[in-house]
Amino acid sequence: MGVELKKLRNIGLAAHIDAGKTTTTERILFYSGKIRKMGEVDEGSATMDWMVQEKERGITITSAATTCFWKKHRINIIDTPGHVDFTIEVERAMKVLDGVIVVFCGYGGVEPQSETIWRQADRYRIPRLGFINKLDRTGSDYERVFEDMKKKLTHKPVPITIPIGKESDFIGVIDLIEQKGYRWGLDPEGIKYEPVSLTEEMKEDMNHWREILLETVSEFNDEILNMYLEGKDIPPNLLKEKIRELTIEGEVYPVFAGSALKNIGIQKLIDGVIDYLPSPLDVPPMKGINPETGEEEERKTDENEPFSGLIFKLSHDPHLGLLGFLRVYSGKIRRGQTVKVIPVNRRNRVLKIFIPHANVREEVEEAGPGEIILVGGLRDIKTGYTVADMKHPIAFEPIEPPEPVIFVAIEPKTKADEDKLVKALDILSMEDPSFKVKVDSETGQRIISGMGELHIEIIIDRLKREYKVLCNVSKPYVSYRETITERVEELGTFQRIISGKMHFAIVGILLTPLDKGRKIEWEPGIVVPVEIKNSVEKIIEQNLEGGVVAGYPITNIHVKITQIEYDKENISEMAIHSAASIAFRNAFLKGKPTLLQPIMKLEVIFPEEHLGDVISDINTRGGKVQSIDRLKENSVIKATVPLARTFGYATTLRSLTQGRGVYTMQFSHYEPLTEEEIEKITHFSPVQ
Repeated sequence: MGVELKKLRNIGLAAHIDAGKTTTTERILFYSGKIRKMGEVDEGSATMDWMVQEKERGITITSAATTCFWKKHRINIIDTPGHVDFTIEVERAMKVLDGVIVVFCGYGGVEPQSETIWRQADRYRIPRLGFINKLDRTGSDYERVFEDMKKKLTHKPVPITIPIGKESDFIGVIDLIEQKGYRWGLDPEGIKYEPVSLTEEMKEDMNHWREILLETVSEFNDEILNMYLEGKDIPPNLLKEKIRELTIEGEVYPVFAGSALKNIGIQKLIDGVIDYLPSPLDVPPMKGINPETGEEEERKTDENEPFSGLIFKLSHDPHLGLLGFLRVYSGKIRRGQTVKVIPVNRRNRVLKIFIPHANVREEVEEAGPGEIILVGGLRDIKTGYTVADMKHPIAFEPIEPPEPVIFVAIEPKTKADEDKLVKALDILSMEDPSFKVKVDSETGQRIISGMGELHIEIIIDRLKREYKVLCNVSKPYVSYRETITERVEELGTFQRIISGKMHFAIVGILLTPLDKGRKIEWEPGIVVPVEIKNSVEKIIEQNLEGGVVAGYPITNIHVKITQIEYDKENISEMAIHSAASIAFRNAFLKGKPTLLQPIMKLEVIFPEEHLGDVISDINTRGGKVQSIDRLKENSVIKATVPLARTFGYATTLRSLTQGRGVYTMQFSHYEPLTEEEIEKITHFSPVQ
């Protein structure tokens, strides 16, 4: 679309909540000319926070995509949420990005969600930049945050710009590549910045940080090492080229200084996106499986390759219906084109193609490799599905959503709203794979589950505002998990005459405890038609979702189908379903089942004088304090706490710290409950 591939960048911005990520995005859009006026998060006017709930709360809830231009380069940007309840938004954005800017608070440093984001970027091998923001804030410290990054994060940080001045005296940055200083404040919007003469103190600071830069790069590059040891001048372009190579290889990440709110240092950060982050041509070909042959194939970033792309997010438009956010990996997609949706293997016709800008869309006729677009008209799509050329299908690795940890029962206030509620929940669960809906088979209650109290609160608010459905909602409950503690094998037999026809099947199942997750596989050598295989796996999935002992989802389990017999002349799907279900449930009950509870990582920052009260409260909640550190005049506690004991923590912490304490919480792992705790929850004794 007017820009050659080497001048295209697909980037995301990610951060811990309140690090200033959306404000940074807003500045990038303003300086690149995409918007004419900078919005502010605190005023509810940020371009990328377009939802009503985002404007009111001053946080990002859903990832938003846009496009801007800088120095003849096109930058596709996805702004992602910082709150842990919306981590799926970060996960699916990471899946399709080529690079990411991770924003760090100049005061808070590497906070819990920063580490989570970093691990997500590691998992997808995404090159990244670090931006130390809020350096105008009292207590901020570039060097302390840089050391924090070295200690807590993978890869090695390379300083590119450093601050001139501290806290309220922060006026600009020194570019260590150019060895020049720049100051802002020449105009209210930070558009103009000018070179500044370096004092002896500034030169000393620059030389210290440039030594760190050169030493780090020299570790990985002999050419720079030799020039450095011989005391030669290293041309800025050569240094940029080598840092770019190392960034793309995942050895280092460039670090920039600034203050988005005070409009300082952002232009240098955008330069860094162009200089150091990869274009689609720098990214390895996408690998996938041909669904027809089962063989691995790859797709290069080339418009002459067969078309392929990945749906990484869905959005429902009241006029256009379901729209899919699509990263195009190869070939071209055109309006009116027939494509194949995988894994459902359905033919679909592309009716609309849009370039997104937050909640505004620009319609286009076609899109090529490296593009991030919106497509309309595709049916049967879900997050993580592949869209490919009809004659050359490929299936890329899907996106695995995190498991919900809390649930509530929900019902419409009036019976007349029942259908509206069902339809709205269907749309919301399609848009957000970490939000789930089910009907309790015993009580008939509709249960919704999500990643935390805020996640559920936003869903309820959207039902009310967008879908005009008022609901009665129960208090939140913890979504426990069921698992087994012993390996066990069982046969399930179903044999019954129904309406004069014999229904017969035998299914053998072996269950084995796993450390994490769940897996279904078949004993090698078992050959059955694909419809029967899918049917057996579907009923096992239903049992895993619905639980056996107490109705909670089952995890940490390996299911192997070891045997299957049925009447090949009169195949009965009902008999196969029943036999598989009987085998699974009997095996599970004999495998010494137990319940697991979600354990949360808690980090609390508060004035030091309240240390005793905060620790005491964590202990009464069954928490375990892991570390106590100091951050200026504050104490920082890291602990683990059972999720069931955290409800209402925000109110308690405000009370204990006179409103001055803040905390973050995110899922850590599952732990077995004691028999006494299980009895309190389910009123049953675990099966012996």
